[in-house]
Amino acid sequence: MNDLTAGLLQLGLLLAALAVCYRPLGAYMARVYTSERDLRVERGLYRVMGVDSAADQRWPVYARSLLAFSAVSVVGLYALQRLQPHLPLSLGFPGIPPEQAFNTAASFVTNTNWQSYSGESAMGHLTQMGGLAVQNFVSAAVGMAVAVALIRGFVRSRTDRLGNFWVDLVRGCLRILLPLSVLSALALIGLGAVQNLSSGTAARTLGGATQTLPGGPVASQEAIKELGTNGGGFFNANSAHPFENPNALSNLLEIFLLLLIPVCLTYTLGRMLDDRRQGYAVLSAMTALWGLVLTAMWALEAAHPGTALRLAGASMEGKETRFGEAASALFATSTTGTSTGAVNSFHSSFTALGGGLAMVGMGLGEVSPGGTGSGLYGMLVLAIVTVFVAGLMVGRTPEYLRKKITAREIKLVSLYILVMPVVVLAGAGLAMALPAGRDSILNPGPHGLSEVLYAFLSAGNNNGSAFAGLGANTPFYNVALGVVMLVVRFLPMLLVLALAGSLAAQHPVPETAGTLPTHRPLFVTMLAGVVIVVAGLTFFPALALGPLAEGLR
Repeated sequence: MNDLTAGLLQLGLLLAALAVCYRPLGAYMARVYTSERDLRVERGLYRVMGVDSAADQRWPVYARSLLAFSAVSVVGLYALQRLQPHLPLSLGFPGIPPEQAFNTAASFVTNTNWQSYSGESAMGHLTQMGGLAVQNFVSAAVGMAVAVALIRGFVRSRTDRLGNFWVDLVRGCLRILLPLSVLSALALIGLGAVQNLSSGTAARTLGGATQTLPGGPVASQEAIKELGTNGGGFFNANSAHPFENPNALSNLLEIFLLLLIPVCLTYTLGRMLDDRRQGYAVLSAMTALWGLVLTAMWALEAAHPGTALRLAGASMEGKETRFGEAASALFATSTTGTSTGAVNSFHSSFTALGGGLAMVGMGLGEVSPGGTGSGLYGMLVLAIVTVFVAGLMVGRTPEYLRKKITAREIKLVSLYILVMPVVVLAGAGLAMALPAGRDSILNPGPHGLSEVLYAFLSAGNNNGSAFAGLGANTPFYNVALGVVMLVVRFLPMLLVLALAGSLAAQHPVPETAGTLPTHRPLFVTMLAGVVIVVAGLTFFPALALGPLAEGLR
């Protein structure tokens, strides 16, 4: 079976599996977030936390709860890394250096999972399980909570209440992420992924030397890293490591897992709005963008332009022969379109234009289909921009999901759109201007700029994948990227919650003959176009100096 045929078969199986799960999981998540009943274990947690699960919160209280929880998480994870040698299951590893511990804490709490360390040679099992894996759950649940709060903003009227952050957090973890992760981990173990508490197994090589094969609770962390669109690998090679991703079937399962919740949340949107057509419309725009990037990247990698690649017969440098070009492109498109950051190949080794498309996937704001929760609320924000533009064309006050889009909403949406590109481009510019940033570039020229731009795009979009070739484990990059992750994760979240509060306070607007239908192909096309134009106008100049310049020379 050639690479093209295998790739088309995997793509077909992936889409079929997502279609089967779409309605059941989407409907289940809607029930989770709308149910008035608490499970017994949840009631116990609320008593310990001192939370009244029946109390609705105003958006500022919801936001303060989110920030307080995240701040405590950063401090706790930082302390766990620094105190690692004094804790059980440390495997004899020393404490993580301060700047790197800050970077890692910020990374996992913001659902970014950027890794400037090699997991198998730096992190003990307790740090991996009790710190990193736990944050994989709760950071994903935080993103889902914000998305649900925004949906409530559209659903509710004449109120200043958006729900209870603590209830949304607990339910997202216990009712959605935990059971799915258990099933996924068992599947990965069955496919050959490692799951133990071994400190390493000595093996003799063919040359007679002794090599230690690392072990650990790999499958369990692999499952939630994909489901929660986190991306942090147990090993430095991430999903290119055979202990994390043993074969082509496990590779397909991991792609399915990282797309599962972002895709199914669009059905949750439709159910909570009591208008499933709106969920289908959002999903259609997400799918169109994902398919566009996938087709272009797949074609570029298969064509392998350039003298060296043509002589080699394929663009396989930096890719696993177990997967090939097609499965590598499918994984890369999905991981950079979902803010996951897991990789089964080095994106720096892709063709220049193919690697540039990975950056485009992140530059779109990662809404194709985006991270757990963050992709949905990002696309809803862009849908508001779309109806605003359409309203300007026909001279009507824009409306979306029966809520008027007034000056206040547009201000919040504009700030949301500006935060990520301003912080990312400022950070990349600072890195290129300072010796501390330039000294880490191993490949000068356009490719070096691509490496730096990719790093800040990855941090700013809470993706976490790396372009490789950039020595990012330095005080400058650890601190700079950590700050970017925190700012671009939480400032947009605050703006989304403020937007949700503003929408919830409104009275629904009745639909009239002049109301723009937001569930038809015309609106889907306009929405996809707005996403491309907003990202294109923002990042095209930087991309022209990096991957485009490299690919065209």
